[in-house]
Amino acid sequence: MTTTDELPMSESAFYILLALLHPLHGYGVIQHVAAITADRVQLGAGTVYGTLKKLQREGLIALVATDGDRKVYQATAAGRALLTAERARLQELVRNAEVLDNAQD
Repeated sequence: MTTTDELPMSESAFYILLALLHPLHGYGVIQHVAAITADRVQLGAGTVYGTLKKLQREGLIALVATDGDRKVYQATAAGRALLTAERARLQELVRNAEVLDNAQD
């Protein structure tokens, strides 16, 4: 599977993977995403833990430590590459939407 096969990413998967550019546990991911989105994105525990399992299975994140019952994850090189590809896709979308600036009623 290539990086582009996984595009577009869901908003929740994008933010979870983005949060994992630095090692975090699931609750840390929830807090980080809420902080960087000014509480616009509120991830539920089920969404986070289900997505963590999927991302780990796909090799996009790796378990890097355990802290008691908490598992700490971090994005892999493949995960960072996927984020970069998704950013490029989103930038293209925004560039293409600039026609709205010149649209007339």
